[in-house]
Amino acid sequence: MKFSLWPNSSRPTTELLNLAQMADADDWYGVWFADHYMSNTGSEAIESGDLHECWAVLPAMAAVTERVRIGSLVAPTSIHHPAVLANRAATIDHISNGRMVLGIGAGWQINEHHAYGIELEDPRERVGRFDEAIQIVRLLLNEDRTDFSGEFYEIIDAPSDPKPVQSPLPILVGTASPRMLRITARHADEWNTWGAPDLAAEGLEKLRVACEQVHRDPASMWKSVQALVFITDDADFAESVREGEMGSRSLVGSIDQLVEEFGRYADLGFDEFIVPDFTLGKTAEERADHLSELRSAI
Repeated sequence: MKFSLWPNSSRPTTELLNLAQMADADDWYGVWFADHYMSNTGSEAIESGDLHECWAVLPAMAAVTERVRIGSLVAPTSIHHPAVLANRAATIDHISNGRMVLGIGAGWQINEHHAYGIELEDPRERVGRFDEAIQIVRLLLNEDRTDFSGEFYEIIDAPSDPKPVQSPLPILVGTASPRMLRITARHADEWNTWGAPDLAAEGLEKLRVACEQVHRDPASMWKSVQALVFITDDADFAESVREGEMGSRSLVGSIDQLVEEFGRYADLGFDEFIVPDFTLGKTAEERADHLSELRSAI
């Protein structure tokens, strides 16, 4: 199983680029970056704070690295037009010399849509829009010209040049819902989910069912997963995390215990574990030390 990094979007840009370079030097597999404009509150409420923009950071990361994959986790098609996504991804693939992964989803965060006046459609429409968008992105990346007529998009003899270095450029979808999983199984190269091993296993079974429904071999899809990572030898703290609101999406324990948990993902059939740095320390130095410690152990 491969291991990748996911730095918090609130980090200073110098730290973000330093982390990408560290990942490149220390043999991490990839660096992922979230596509959001503000912290999630679960409502229309806004919490102030820095959050750097994904499509400005990704090309910078691509330019200062040589080996790691670079990807969005994930770009909402409720916000981004598919033609914009395809052209951005192809350009970053050239900057990185073939290391870009286009991660997309249907969109979900209430406050950023509300604050910017972007309609967050009901789930049926939002998923329908996504279904059309992923097909258009694939066509634009692969074909000389694209025509598409749907409920949400009308694309007429559209070019998208230059084509990516990779053929095909990988498209990843982050989702857990049955309809989205079927779309993922039809059109995507990679699938991503959240969760500690038990929750991730449930998602993997849902993906298997979706692949069966559309006649796709699930083994043909790259599968990645992430969970919050807490490094601690404090048994009481570890138990409080497991019993907390994010317990089903968290790994907690000593380095040796975490390595055992990573092994469970590999046994389930996951190809990549993505380590968010969100819970790995209050300073850049502490986070870098913990990442180095993890990398040495895995």
